[in-house]
Amino acid sequence: MSIIVTGATGNLGRHVVEQLLEKVPAEQITAVVRNAEKAADLAERGVRIALADYNAPASFDGLFSAGDKVLLVSGNEFDKGRVQQHKVVIDAAKAAGVALLAYTSAPGTLTAALADDHRGTEELLLDSGVPYTLLRNGWYHENYTENLAPVLEHNAVVAAAGEGKVSSASRADYAAAAVAVLTGEGHENKTYELGGDTPWSFAEYAAELSRQTGREITYNAVSTEVLTGILTGAGLPEPLARTLAGVDASIEKGELVVSTGDLSRLTGRPTTPLSEAIAAALKG
Repeated sequence: MSIIVTGATGNLGRHVVEQLLEKVPAEQITAVVRNAEKAADLAERGVRIALADYNAPASFDGLFSAGDKVLLVSGNEFDKGRVQQHKVVIDAAKAAGVALLAYTSAPGTLTAALADDHRGTEELLLDSGVPYTLLRNGWYHENYTENLAPVLEHNAVVAAAGEGKVSSASRADYAAAAVAVLTGEGHENKTYELGGDTPWSFAEYAAELSRQTGREITYNAVSTEVLTGILTGAGLPEPLARTLAGVDASIEKGELVVSTGDLSRLTGRPTTPLSEAIAAALKG
């Protein structure tokens, strides 16, 4: 039995592989990647490397075996038809008879267009008959803390989220939940709504940035139309800019507040506070 992680050199996938290495022998882990060079360090540590691409269905032929546990990390190519990409993995998992396929989805409460591909993938997975776990990941701290340059340049947090709150957590937290599912028992056909323990508003985010930087950083609440314009002005394609602005609209409605406690329960520890992620980013 192998534990197989797709997108293993991506932001989330690499965290998962690193944490798996702390729990199981390296030879039991397969990292599925598109570029072997990016996984060279994992290969040196004994992880099996498999080259495959969501856009090349034949590359998944024979990759899985009966009894394997697979983590399907959702693709990030929004213009490539992500549901069809994910179907390639689901079909290969079904043909092989894997023991479990866990999928990194989005919160069930999220109605923004960003969630459409996730809902479509969930439907395919449930229809496939493959034993599944839906890891409905909330927002990542890093979605914000990795983009601090414009915030610090203008001393302003700009969002179209009103007074809405976000139950974000770190990528390492969500990776730990995936590892708990992949190495544990009894997670078949379960859905976990995952989010940070303490929801925060953008005004609170700006206040924490102010506290840690010693500067006055304000929250500038704008409309989704204005935010779309700002994002396209920064070079994002308009469809993606609209999608991201749509997430802010969902935040204003409370759709990214996750109160289940599933994440800290799965990992066995409290989730990483936003303040810690900010501190790490400012040091970085």
